[in-house]
Amino acid sequence: MKTLHTENKHNKGYDFSLLKKEYPKITNFLIEKHQHTTIDFSDPAAVKVLNTALLAVYYKIVRWKFPDSHLCPPIPGRVDYIHHLHDLLPEQDKVTVLDIGTGATCIYPLLGNAVYDWHFVATDIDPNALANAQQIVRHNKLEDAIEFRYQKEESSILKNIIQPEDAFSVTMCNPPFYKSEEEARGANRRKSRNLNNNPVRNFSGNSNELWYKGGEKAFLHTYLYESSLFPNASRWFTSLVSKKENVQSLQASAKKLGVTEFRIIPLQQGNKVTRIVCWQFSQPQYQKYLKEKQNL
Repeated sequence: MKTLHTENKHNKGYDFSLLKKEYPKITNFLIEKHQHTTIDFSDPAAVKVLNTALLAVYYKIVRWKFPDSHLCPPIPGRVDYIHHLHDLLPEQDKVTVLDIGTGATCIYPLLGNAVYDWHFVATDIDPNALANAQQIVRHNKLEDAIEFRYQKEESSILKNIIQPEDAFSVTMCNPPFYKSEEEARGANRRKSRNLNNNPVRNFSGNSNELWYKGGEKAFLHTYLYESSLFPNASRWFTSLVSKKENVQSLQASAKKLGVTEFRIIPLQQGNKVTRIVCWQFSQPQYQKYLKEKQNL
């Protein structure tokens, strides 16, 4: 079974002894189950404390606060995306990443900077989420490494964001999975029934985090189309894709739009299977564009 990336610090699971020692706040959430120390993963408060502890202990993120209404990202899976992007990129002095939909937690920029010293431009359609993310960045003194841009057009992804001077190493995204709030809530109820717990379990997330008109497929195709409008703005365009059936249609559309390389990177954490799709346009053209920008 494929597991986390070999460079992922969480490949062997959670070291609760270390977390308890380095982040005592987690102590009140520890339980014993099948003779092993763990937490109650059906408890949103416990999940949030666990991921806060992981950031503090392994990535030196000293303050990571956000409203409970927003998604709490699982750190092992999020940092896996970062490691796979590192494999995708050639060795270079400075990597600048465009993070689409950074959310209130700003998780990818925090991890990418902590692990590889990358610089980020982080975007979102929610000004409140951006304000919270900016506060996290300030508290961790990362203002020089992480920049924010507000997407004022909810249906757009790269439009209004990409600037003429931009030359990103890679663009990344964790897209909304559902078509509507009703669909998202239905999926959460099914998950809750399977786990025999309170139906409010982990149903955090504002509309822009969980659903997009037309769902994941519509979001991905909009993203792909808009990337073709800015083919030289990023060496690679990438996204997580939850639904396997969306990859084939995306790949077919990519060929029509002039994509010269399309890759699929499988991901698996426990029973959860997903993938990263990656595409790029003509590299000689990108290299010429990058050289021109450097000479300005």
